[in-house]
Amino acid sequence: MSSEEVNGDVTDPDTIPSKLTLVVGGSIFLEEKNLLVQSCDYFQALYRSGMKECYQEEIHLRCLQARGFLIALAVLRGHQPVLDADDIVEAIECASFLQISPLTKYLSTVIDSNNCLLVYHTAVTFGLMELYNKAAQFIRDIYSDFEPEVRKTLPTELVSHIESLTPSTFAAVGAHVTCADERTHHEASRTICYLDENVNSWKVLTDLPLAASTSLAGVTVLDNILFIVGGVQGLHKEAVEASFCFDVAKNTWSEIASPNQLRYNFSLIGLDGQLFAIGGEYHRVAISSVEIYNVQKNTWSLAAHLPRPGAGIACTKALGRLFVCLWKPMETSEIYEYIPSKDHWRIVTTLIRKQSYGHCMVGHGENLYVMRNGPSDDFLRCLMECYNLRTGEWTSLPGHYANSRGSLFTAVVRGDSILTLNRSVTQEYAVNEKTWKPRRQMKGFPRSGTVWTFLLRLPDENRV
Repeated sequence: MSSEEVNGDVTDPDTIPSKLTLVVGGSIFLEEKNLLVQSCDYFQALYRSGMKECYQEEIHLRCLQARGFLIALAVLRGHQPVLDADDIVEAIECASFLQISPLTKYLSTVIDSNNCLLVYHTAVTFGLMELYNKAAQFIRDIYSDFEPEVRKTLPTELVSHIESLTPSTFAAVGAHVTCADERTHHEASRTICYLDENVNSWKVLTDLPLAASTSLAGVTVLDNILFIVGGVQGLHKEAVEASFCFDVAKNTWSEIASPNQLRYNFSLIGLDGQLFAIGGEYHRVAISSVEIYNVQKNTWSLAAHLPRPGAGIACTKALGRLFVCLWKPMETSEIYEYIPSKDHWRIVTTLIRKQSYGHCMVGHGENLYVMRNGPSDDFLRCLMECYNLRTGEWTSLPGHYANSRGSLFTAVVRGDSILTLNRSVTQEYAVNEKTWKPRRQMKGFPRSGTVWTFLLRLPDENRV
């Protein structure tokens, strides 16, 4: 870019062409200027600088390849292109050079066991540190399987960085109501626990605050902070007003603002630095309202209502997108996606199965896995369906899955594994596209009733 400036520091927008001709790697692109300026720090800086390039109708980007720029344009227009190894390298180079946050975010959603080493090494090469850190954490979570390949493929300093990170730990909490008496606090086993896989034992991480309820509450983790929102207390299921968060790094609890609409039996999920409280019940009536929590401001705001009221809604994230599963009589489960830019719920697909509804949903890669009850509401015979977000096709996974005491309805994803539990066993499944194969069994969670599960990164000093 030329350092020659014209007419001051800020360019008059009326003098800038509405469309730009860009020459990238020998290819010519005619693109809307606003699309590039709104999404790329490079172009924002360019048009604030007052440099002579601001007035040119043709700009040359000599450091980039055309394929990487094409991928960037596709992502900026809302598409989610499938990327091979060469595509990933060129896309990372483009995201770094032009500072395209949406492309960096998209690249972080496609990290998997097949490309994580490539993403990690390429991201640090081009200085794309946000993506570098995401890839490093992913590798750390699957390190026990990847250590030989990691040591063979990566430079020593990159291996050392991965080994310095804290892996995700499987954690859980049972359903507890508020506790008014400090003397009975510990007796009630109101604790957050984690699975120490090295010794195959569940250990206590922290006690719940006295005013916190996990019974029919919203429980989720965002940026390694555990949130417990709402819930019920008493025989009449009175809504709890207090909500809390647990900062794992600081080992401290704090009270946070509660949703404007008190609710229980709702879904709580974190995405892009925000929490989504979805549906639920109030005074035993299902509601459709949705609220979004701004963590930085400690405030809740209304979002678009669900298409219809729903309680205990299955929801998940995949490819950086938010999905919910709603029931619709008869025997119909509909999957909707929340579109943040339009504040709108868009129907994605419909699943119709005899005498069955989707009760739990997890995302892995480009697939949504819906766990549903078996024929005649036989919850001990959990069946599973897979929906591919790219092809739009449903596939029934072969066989039945044991679902004693609802274990598969508490599934969480770690790398290429799915972790589930009940009182008897903690089960790890290896996921390979259209199959879930039992990989290993560990000690069950020693509590009865409903259980919430999640992943936390525990500093050494927090471990008992």
